[in-house]
Amino acid sequence: MLEKKSDTEWIIPKKESMKVPVKIIGLEGIVKKMDERVFDQAANVATLPGIVNYSFCMPDGHSGYGFPIGGVAAMDTKDGVISPGGIGFDINCGMRLVATNLTIDEVRPKLKQLVDELFKSVPSGVGTKGFVRIDKQEFLEVIEKGAKWAVEKGYGWEEDLENTEENGCMATDSSTISKKAIDRGFNQIGTLGSGNHYLEIQTIKPGHIFDKEVAEKLGLKENQVVIMFHCGSRGFGHQIASEYLNLFLEVMEKKYKIKILDRELACAPFQSKEGQDYFKAMKGAMNMAFANRQVINHRIREVFSKVFGKSAKDMDMRCIYDVTHNTAKVEKYDIDGKEHEVLVHRKGATRAFGPGHPEIPEKYRDVGQPVIIGGSMETGSYLLVGTEKGKETFGSTCHGSGRTMSRTQARRQFRGDKLQKELEKRGIYIKTGSFSGLAEEAGGAYKDVDQVIESVSRAGISKKVVKFTPIGNVKG
Repeated sequence: MLEKKSDTEWIIPKKESMKVPVKIIGLEGIVKKMDERVFDQAANVATLPGIVNYSFCMPDGHSGYGFPIGGVAAMDTKDGVISPGGIGFDINCGMRLVATNLTIDEVRPKLKQLVDELFKSVPSGVGTKGFVRIDKQEFLEVIEKGAKWAVEKGYGWEEDLENTEENGCMATDSSTISKKAIDRGFNQIGTLGSGNHYLEIQTIKPGHIFDKEVAEKLGLKENQVVIMFHCGSRGFGHQIASEYLNLFLEVMEKKYKIKILDRELACAPFQSKEGQDYFKAMKGAMNMAFANRQVINHRIREVFSKVFGKSAKDMDMRCIYDVTHNTAKVEKYDIDGKEHEVLVHRKGATRAFGPGHPEIPEKYRDVGQPVIIGGSMETGSYLLVGTEKGKETFGSTCHGSGRTMSRTQARRQFRGDKLQKELEKRGIYIKTGSFSGLAEEAGGAYKDVDQVIESVSRAGISKKVVKFTPIGNVKG
């Protein structure tokens, strides 16, 4: 089924109803361990109307809803479709990296206090409500302004917006979002959520800077402490995805005569009313997630200021960058010598534009877009930058280490309370509201993040810059 094209590229040739081939990115050891459903799902995606070039899957890929997680697919905006399964339920589940000028020696004595205070200040877990109290009318502003709303309300710095993908806002309005979605989302701003969402204090160990020039450009050096966190649009995005999936299932065959191999790939023509309504609603969920991460960033600064008795500015707590996963965006690429406008679905995949791209903040433009890749709480995470070669995957790369076992299997195999104690002995202090949730996120449930990063690095679609090692973690 799989044909080896190079050490990091594997092809499933076009056959039957597939409109394009499948391309899997990954070293052989990574790809051989992928579950067969990943290949089936990627091949099913290749049958969707308007798909161009390839149906891609990144090395952190594993089976998901309709599309594999790690899936990338570009659809022609004129005759292609939009599919919620290619975006995901947690719309704009993304990563933010925050700098400090503190060293590991300064932070280690206060680590437990920091993690305990962050656990209290940033609500986590299923069904939690944020500390930001707004009514449903003001939530409509959040939907339309994104992170800009948060900064205007005093939850951050103007420069945070410059260092956020899309400047923290996608142009849209709330007209295609249901009352039920608004009811679910308006009180969740400033919350981490559960599952694989986390807030982590990390350090850069000696020898873990791979490109000194780029690291210096980003203001990173050995023994420095940074904060990385991962969260999205919570129940708000989930409600939007669920409602439009159901709508697309109703109109797909009857109205648009689209037949698919898997109901989970429910879709609608991108230019149709239904397709455009979902696109607007999806961008509203993206904006909520941008605002959510911006508010959490503000809380982190407050906690560090309280613990260290210094201002966040004095500790240089810059937002290095904020990247999104689980999105669909209109972008332009050269395909067969002609410029094409496409809708790029990135599900569990990260945008990774190369040097010179106008959408990269000016201060990073000559090195490429920063790409934040979270590993497991036991292993480490990475900062990469995009490359020129990344155009071959529509400016996309991996988003994490990727699961190797289900959450149910992880709960059977690991005990959260035991894991917490073991990690503390290894110098990683963790606070969690759920030991079963902690067990689900054990390092053994994930792929080797070093091999995932080596895969995209050797494939040339992004370049590794720094590895971060966890020292403290707040888990939902």
